[in-house]
Amino acid sequence: MATSSPGTAHPRAAQPGPAPEALGRRAEILRAAGTLFRRNGYHATSMRELARHLNLQGASLYAHIDSKEQLLREIVDSAADAFLASARNVPADAPPQERLAAFIRGHLHVVENEIETAAVFFHEWTHLAEESRRHVIERRDAYQAHLKRIIEDGGRTGAFNVHDVDVATLLTLSTLNWSYQWFDPKGRMPLEELTEQYVRYVFGALGAREGAHRG
Repeated sequence: MATSSPGTAHPRAAQPGPAPEALGRRAEILRAAGTLFRRNGYHATSMRELARHLNLQGASLYAHIDSKEQLLREIVDSAADAFLASARNVPADAPPQERLAAFIRGHLHVVENEIETAAVFFHEWTHLAEESRRHVIERRDAYQAHLKRIIEDGGRTGAFNVHDVDVATLLTLSTLNWSYQWFDPKGRMPLEELTEQYVRYVFGALGAREGAHRG
């Protein structure tokens, strides 16, 4: 971080931030872009279509954003923020079984509440420029590391019967990640019931003791 020498710079007046209505419009644009990217794919969605979806002129749209890729980057970052926050909220001092159940619950909660951005995060992030893709991979790996530590701890303590922690981590995460393809927040199964079934399935695959996720 750059520093400045004391006594050499004159204080500048605080610059006003974006007006609330501008922030609201930007959030609306991001939501609409997420919907269209999920429905049509990133490349198949044009800025003209996005503007039409929002009842905006093209020039008005570019007053809020610089490019279509900027929209994709912000959507992907938003989803990554949500998943990482969920993982960090898992109590680090809880038994591995409880931590894994909390991780699963948090992941599915993000998918339910961020279904549009989650779908774009999983499916469209590869269309980003190289530097942005590297950033996404770093954040994805950080999220995966949270899960791996839980499974490692469970294997070490005998809570899980795991032969290969890396394979177990990838299989568990793949099972969770695919939920965005079919989960309907308004469907017949509420999130609590779906989470219970996921926990039972994953615990069974990891050879967890019966009823270990309770509590």
